[in-house]
Amino acid sequence: MYLRRSPRRLRTGVTLLSFAALLASGCSAGGSTSSAGSTAVAALAALPRATPSALSPYYGQKLSWRGCGVPGFECATMKAPLDYAEPRAGDVRLAVARKKATGPGKRLGSLLVNPGGPGGSAVGYLQQYAGIGYPAEVRARYDMVAVDPRGVARSEPVECLDGREMDAYTQTDTTPDDQRETGELVDAYKEFAQGCGAHSPRLLRHVSTVEAARDMDILRAVLGDRKLTYVGASYGTFLGATYAGLFPDRVGRLVLDGAMDPSLPALRLNLDQTAGFETAFQSFAKDCARQPDCPLGRKGTAPAKVGANLKAFFRKLDTDPIPTGDPDGRRLGEALATTGVIAAMYDESTWAQLREALASAMKDNDGAGLLALSDSYYERDPDGRYANLMSANAAVNCLDLPGAFATPEQVEKALPSFEKASPVFGEGLAWAALNCAYWPVRPTGEPHRIEAKGAAPIVVVGTTRDPATPYRWARSLAHQLASARLLTYVGDGHTAYGRGSACIDSAIDAYLLHGTPPTEGKRCK
Repeated sequence: MYLRRSPRRLRTGVTLLSFAALLASGCSAGGSTSSAGSTAVAALAALPRATPSALSPYYGQKLSWRGCGVPGFECATMKAPLDYAEPRAGDVRLAVARKKATGPGKRLGSLLVNPGGPGGSAVGYLQQYAGIGYPAEVRARYDMVAVDPRGVARSEPVECLDGREMDAYTQTDTTPDDQRETGELVDAYKEFAQGCGAHSPRLLRHVSTVEAARDMDILRAVLGDRKLTYVGASYGTFLGATYAGLFPDRVGRLVLDGAMDPSLPALRLNLDQTAGFETAFQSFAKDCARQPDCPLGRKGTAPAKVGANLKAFFRKLDTDPIPTGDPDGRRLGEALATTGVIAAMYDESTWAQLREALASAMKDNDGAGLLALSDSYYERDPDGRYANLMSANAAVNCLDLPGAFATPEQVEKALPSFEKASPVFGEGLAWAALNCAYWPVRPTGEPHRIEAKGAAPIVVVGTTRDPATPYRWARSLAHQLASARLLTYVGDGHTAYGRGSACIDSAIDAYLLHGTPPTEGKRCK
């Protein structure tokens, strides 16, 4: 399934979204092979308040801050136990960055940020957006801080395939037409999984969200904060909610924007997200048909017809990929084109870019625009190198919870429900949910509720037409968390804070600066 990440860099042309495509993140954060309608019963149990003596060296460590090449920011390396059950078995080294509070006003402590994924670099997000783009009043009062979770970016990154292998992987057909193509897709999943197991055997068993949340508590203590203040976007809400469930008494001001529902099994999560992308596409389709440059229909064309036209274009690319001008010889096939379209669903500000890319591909036989969207989504640079986003995404998801499917036959049986959820994307998304079936490490978790009883008020933010984290997930998480306040943005796009709604921004800023949560049921447009 697709990644859940904040779209903050999308407007600059290099997305922070990434879904690790139809191939890399087939295990949604949450999963089970149980039925789509099943629900979890157990709640995440809080850890003991007292810090175990074996962890005292980690909680008592001192960070050595240094310049890190970005003006105004400092970096350090923090140690955490590789295995919390066996703290003496070795360490994992985590990259931390901060930008100190600029003043004026009394310093409120540290504000930890995470953009989601899993697999998104929190350090990169801090340096490229949060540390310079969050409201000035917030940056004046807080030290802005980020840690790349274990296995991600600068924190002992999980590695699976090299650039050439990744190019082949991202072009694998994810809508197989026969047994041969199904076999090729399964082989691609197996090769990816085997690569992860071969290149990162030590870490692969220890990149769960629970472990990353425990790392955040060490960082909180090392920074000198009595409680954690945190803004997590997308998958970052799952990470933040997990922290709250484990350490409810250490919750300060938590904002969970674009919330996930930890209580759902993978099949339900995948179906919900498929429907979410269809909802976003319907909004795009309506807007596209009103524009003179829409290549998918004229004024008055129904969204269903716009979708049918796009699906027909995908089918054409499946058999006849088009040129892109790529120096490595890549052509635009169905897989890369779908990635490019999905990339633009996260933020309505990219709809014009998508229309232009589609027009070039459909009318001029030039796939460069859609390839560029796809590459930015995968974090592939012009030299053919990939960030470890896709590797980390699969590693975390496949460890956190069991996947939705165990065999191709199970996918085939579920295809009608996925295609009903999204006629345009359903088939590919169903097959994307298969990759964790071949993972070399057994999952360590199950779906669960997070209640965090005793925690301070937590703000859960949901967007009504969010493609990647459907609004129903925010409502569910807010219902689970004992102290949650649900803040609703009625609109398009993935996440809400910092995306142009003065109503949303002022409510969150008031909470971060003064500790005043929004009124119950507050809705913004």
